[in-house]
Amino acid sequence: MSLVNVTGLTVEFGSLRAVDGLSFRLEQGAALALVGESGSGKSTVASALLGLHRGTGARVGGSIEVAGVDVQEAPDEALRRLRGGKAAMVFQDPLSSLDPYYAIGDQIAEVYRVHTRVSRRAARARAVEVLDRVGIPDALRRSRSRPHEFSGGMRQRALIAMALACEPDLLIADEPTTALDVTVQAQILDLLHTLRQETGMGLLLVTHDVGVAAESVDEVLVMRHGRAVEHGPVAAVLGSPSQPYTRDLLGAVPRVDAPRAAAQVREEPPEVVLEARGLRREFGRGKRAFTAVDDVSLTIHRGETLGVVGESGSGKTTLGRMLVGLLEPTAGQVRYDGHARVGVRPAVQMVFQDPVSSLNPRRSVGESVADPLRARGESDEGRIRERVRELLERVGLEAAHYDRYPHEFSGGQRQRVGIARALAADPRVIVCDEPVSALDVTTQAQVVALLGELQRELGLALVFVAHDLAVVRQVSDRVAVMRRGRIVEEGPADEVYDNPRDPYTRQLLAAVPALDPRIAAQRRSARRELATL
Repeated sequence: MSLVNVTGLTVEFGSLRAVDGLSFRLEQGAALALVGESGSGKSTVASALLGLHRGTGARVGGSIEVAGVDVQEAPDEALRRLRGGKAAMVFQDPLSSLDPYYAIGDQIAEVYRVHTRVSRRAARARAVEVLDRVGIPDALRRSRSRPHEFSGGMRQRALIAMALACEPDLLIADEPTTALDVTVQAQILDLLHTLRQETGMGLLLVTHDVGVAAESVDEVLVMRHGRAVEHGPVAAVLGSPSQPYTRDLLGAVPRVDAPRAAAQVREEPPEVVLEARGLRREFGRGKRAFTAVDDVSLTIHRGETLGVVGESGSGKTTLGRMLVGLLEPTAGQVRYDGHARVGVRPAVQMVFQDPVSSLNPRRSVGESVADPLRARGESDEGRIRERVRELLERVGLEAAHYDRYPHEFSGGQRQRVGIARALAADPRVIVCDEPVSALDVTTQAQVVALLGELQRELGLALVFVAHDLAVVRQVSDRVAVMRRGRIVEEGPADEVYDNPRDPYTRQLLAAVPALDPRIAAQRRSARRELATL
């Protein structure tokens, strides 16, 4: 009997059919990835496997069997035993999945006690055991820590530990690496692979990142509009896709081994529009002082893109905020057009990582885009409204969207609103802080193409801050690699990527997911060997 057997699954929310007649199987110990764009129905399917739509008003049809349990017909008590016992789920955002008030170890112990009825002491011991198993250092001490005391990667490991506590037959991982940088992502994917080998559990991986699928699974099921587009062995689907949609999806994936298609030809000497000299930024005082950026110097030329890459905590975002003027440096200087810059200047704007939190939910997107126009003294409301409509159309939205609110837009559309707002100030430099990290690959490609088009038409300089090395190579003329607040390597993008000098740069590149499963396996083996040295 298959570990998972889904036949004719449909899920409807009101008039919307999110999943439409989906069927698939997953055998014990095997791994299957559900791949597709945002809105394709992937996460809806994952939730249906554990009966999480029950009581929500969603209408679920078809047959779902998981670890011998008929999810559609099982009583609530049987579903509770299934969840966490025979099948466990790891969600995309570990911070919202963990209770901020309780220690990590206590939360894992509570899950274990619900399913096994053991003593508190035995449950706490089990919590420490699984935390150690997923690679949390000093697991006994860290089990007493609360979620905010863990990094993003450690919180994701803690969620995996919680899922493993009861030794489930099936692990469902819903976008488990979306918010993680490449090295931590590689660690989590390696961990999932090792756990499969050692425990024999099955894995259902939900992801929009085709590279992550190549690293992790045996089979791929490509979804679009709630339906299966293509299904087969990972090497066949990714190597020789039979369906146009799958080919388009693969074509949108940025490649770390592909040079930028159209490198810019420049006349010498290039015009320097923004310059950082010896920037340093400290947070806290005395013994608690932390240096986030340490003696960083950069030049940004008119019309070029400077990529800034590094792991979480490397100082990328702090550097970007100092370049814009949102943070004042502890030491050093930012110069615009050859003059020291004080405070925020309209000529240097920022596009933020999370367009949801950077847009006021109580104001229409048109009013948010209009803010820079009013800030520089424009008072004619008719002219303001006309200019905002022009900007919305310029970034691929509609003039009529002026009066809509952020919640009415998709993630990619909200990011376009953020770009329109930055353009409203007529900038010469835009600092983009992880502008596509939360978007699926096709939406990523659209936003990146938009930025490139605007750069060519307006002569903008871009500073592209990101942890995704493939995207950075695609868009950048030059690249600066940051580690622990310092730049460890800088140069033309192709030179840095093809002939990295610094060991840290080589380590980052080795962690990038490969679309070829054979190469992915070789890299995983190489990482395992390095870890044992």
